[in-house]
Amino acid sequence: MAISIKSEEEIELMRDSGRLASEVLDFITPYVTPGTTTEELDRLCHNYMVDVQKVIPAPLNYAPPGYKPFPKSICTSVNHQICHGIPGGKKLKDGDILNIDVTVIKNGYHGDTSRMFCVGKPSIAAKRLVNVAYEAMWEGIRVVKPGAFLGDVGHTIQRFAEKHNYSVVREFCGHGIGKKFHEPPQVLHYGSTGTGTVLKKGMTFTIEPMINLGKRDVKEMPDGWTIVTKDRSLSAQWEHTILVTENGYEVMTISDHSPDKEKVFPIK
Repeated sequence: MAISIKSEEEIELMRDSGRLASEVLDFITPYVTPGTTTEELDRLCHNYMVDVQKVIPAPLNYAPPGYKPFPKSICTSVNHQICHGIPGGKKLKDGDILNIDVTVIKNGYHGDTSRMFCVGKPSIAAKRLVNVAYEAMWEGIRVVKPGAFLGDVGHTIQRFAEKHNYSVVREFCGHGIGKKFHEPPQVLHYGSTGTGTVLKKGMTFTIEPMINLGKRDVKEMPDGWTIVTKDRSLSAQWEHTILVTENGYEVMTISDHSPDKEKVFPIK
């Protein structure tokens, strides 16, 4: 399947979807507190998406080949869970770190983004991991421009994470996005410069590195969705949807309360 180049009309629709996805994360932020369950966060997000935004939660009942339908409207991955965590009844506790991954469909187009949240007062080690994962995502984003290679993006992320003695998950990656949730190309978060797809104006894809405190090895849980670190070390992930522009990039999943490009959780 060829990589789709988005028209100006499609880009406008994707900007709208991207903003809405980010606004779900703005909305849920005050509710991420000790004692709240991820199932409750899912319920709140679902109602906000369906009743207020009038969008479709893309993860709900999403079932790629080989998977059973995903049962919730958001993904919630806590501590050593890397990605695709299914919201459930376990309460968040002080010191947890949490990724919330939101994808909405509006006017047929997807907007996909995720953020990390610190619950209460996490350890310095946890906050450092979350910050480095955030900075790694931005290091990769800044490489995006016409004529660059996707390998340049992956190499930059890998080099940055490993410089801080963290590891990069290799089994899961970013992806093209538009009318479909997952389109070509695959966006690896590791690799070599000058390799892979050459970027062109109008491409849209996610950059979403998963960075582990320990080793990069992963394990799938019996629910068929949740991915965890094999050594049970902490993992952190951030995600934005990116447009390749004439001279560089545009982040499509920005809203009024998106974190800025500095360290998101100050370390004291």
